[in-house]
Amino acid sequence: MLNFVLLQASSGVMQFLPMLLIVVVFYFFMIRPQMKKAKDHKKFVAELKKGDKVITTAGIHGRIVDLNETTIVLETEGGGKIRFEKAAVSLESSKGLNS
Repeated sequence: MLNFVLLQASSGVMQFLPMLLIVVVFYFFMIRPQMKKAKDHKKFVAELKKGDKVITTAGIHGRIVDLNETTIVLETEGGGKIRFEKAAVSLESSKGLNS
């Protein structure tokens, strides 16, 4: 009788094991890398300064001429100035411009 109860209990745990494994794999291969990427982008945006050359997510190239807490002003090649949200600066595209 005790063996039967233990067998039923372990059978119940075994039913949830595949679901638990899927959640763990999903976390390590999808959620965790995305969190790291977001953290890196936030750090990059916080370290922006006047004179940095950047590329926005819209593909606009420019040099930072003014920055606020939430916005930046870019000077484009033709001398025009455009205001953007800091979050619109692309980390991947802008990485090698200021090296």
